[in-house]
Amino acid sequence: MPKTIVTAAVTGSVHTPSMSPYLPVTPEQIADEAIRVCEAGGAVAHIHVRNPDNGRPIPDNDLFRDVASRVKSKCDIILCFTTGGGPDQSVADRAKVVNALKPELASCNAGSLNFSFFSLAETVKEFKYDWEKDYILATENNVFANTFKTLKEYNAIFAVNNTKPEFEVYDAGMLYNIAYLLKKGYVKKP
Repeated sequence: MPKTIVTAAVTGSVHTPSMSPYLPVTPEQIADEAIRVCEAGGAVAHIHVRNPDNGRPIPDNDLFRDVASRVKSKCDIILCFTTGGGPDQSVADRAKVVNALKPELASCNAGSLNFSFFSLAETVKEFKYDWEKDYILATENNVFANTFKTLKEYNAIFAVNNTKPEFEVYDAGMLYNIAYLLKKGYVKKP
C-alpha cells in the first residue's frame, strides 16, 4: 500500500478562542496537540503560535521555539511553521521564523487569493476577547498577496535554510504557479 502523509494544523490562524474552548493557545497546549498528532500516526504538525494571554495569532519566534522544543523532546514529528503572517508584513517578516529556526518544512502559499472568513463573526454569540470580532471582520477586505516575486523570495530563503516548502494550494491555478517555479529552478524537487 502506498504511504499517506497526514498533516494536522492544530490551531491555524482563522479560528479565535470564542469559536471553540478546545483551541490550543499556549505553547504547552499547541505542543501537546502536535504530540497527539504524532501519537495518532500523523507525520506533520503545521504550527501557528498565539499570544498565550488572549489567543491572538502572533508571529513570535520565541513562541515557535518553545513549541518546537516541547514537541521534539517527546516525538519526532515533522514541524511545519507557518509563513502566513499578515497582509501588512514583508516576506522577510513572514519568513523570519525560517531564518531563525530552520524548520524541516514551512508553509508556502502558492498564489494570491481572497483569504476571507468575515462571515464567521455571525456564528459567535459572545466574544471572549476584544480583538476577535475586528480581526474576523477585517478579512472582508483582505487580499492575501503571494506574487511570483514573493514566491521566488520565499523559496530562496527556504533553500538557504534547508527548509522544504509545504505548498498550500487553494485553487487549480496555483498548481501552474508551482510548475513555473519548478521549471525555472526556483524550487528543487525532493
